[in-house]
Amino acid sequence: MKCKVMSIALIVGFLFIMVCCEDDKCPTCPTNPGDQPYNITIDPADFEDTITGNTFMPLVSGTTFFYEGEDEEGEIVTVEEHVTDSTITIIGVTCFVVEVQEYEDGELVEDTDDWYAQDLDGNIWYFGEYSEEIEDGQVVSTAGSWEAGVDGALPGIIMLADPIEGLWYRQEYYEGEAEDCAQILSLDASVTVTYGTFDNCLQTAEWNLLEPGIVEHKFYAADVGLLRAVAVEGESGFEDLVNITP
Repeated sequence: MKCKVMSIALIVGFLFIMVCCEDDKCPTCPTNPGDQPYNITIDPADFEDTITGNTFMPLVSGTTFFYEGEDEEGEIVTVEEHVTDSTITIIGVTCFVVEVQEYEDGELVEDTDDWYAQDLDGNIWYFGEYSEEIEDGQVVSTAGSWEAGVDGALPGIIMLADPIEGLWYRQEYYEGEAEDCAQILSLDASVTVTYGTFDNCLQTAEWNLLEPGIVEHKFYAADVGLLRAVAVEGESGFEDLVNITP
């Protein structure tokens, strides 16, 4: 059994403890980022003023991604993810707005603005979101909304510029409200969705520390982006890419 704990500086000033383990049963290798403290300092000089995305998460203004699938109850779900040209400044960093709208049986049930920023190395950071839950055309909740720099919330990495199999990372941090984490499972997965068949895909496991036992796998294709999100533990349901419009 051979395990290795690595300290990787993603960019100057940002240091994460990540884990690479050849045996997932290694007792000395933590598999949960929640086992480690999380405290970072953001320097706006380390970020781009524009965003183009990276290999597995291209973000071109005006692009819309369309997904279809089913939720846990078997209801038809469609998702539209639109990369806008709008920006918002958060703790001095220019963040770009991606609007995500989710429909169940044709009815809008969730409308979210995600705020992303790109550092000089090409990592895509997640600085927060404003999310509205909608019933019968009315906003009934904004639970899950958070903003880096407010009430102790901190940004996380949503997509690494250079993924390495076995690494894990925090995607967001707002204690008690938003604590998603991810781990890279594979860099050579094969996936077939309505949009096409792809090899050498990035596969991640993602989970929320506040909802133990629920795990989702996501698959990304180079120069395309997210292909599939599927619940693998604790829940059921999936969303597959069906189209992209420029």
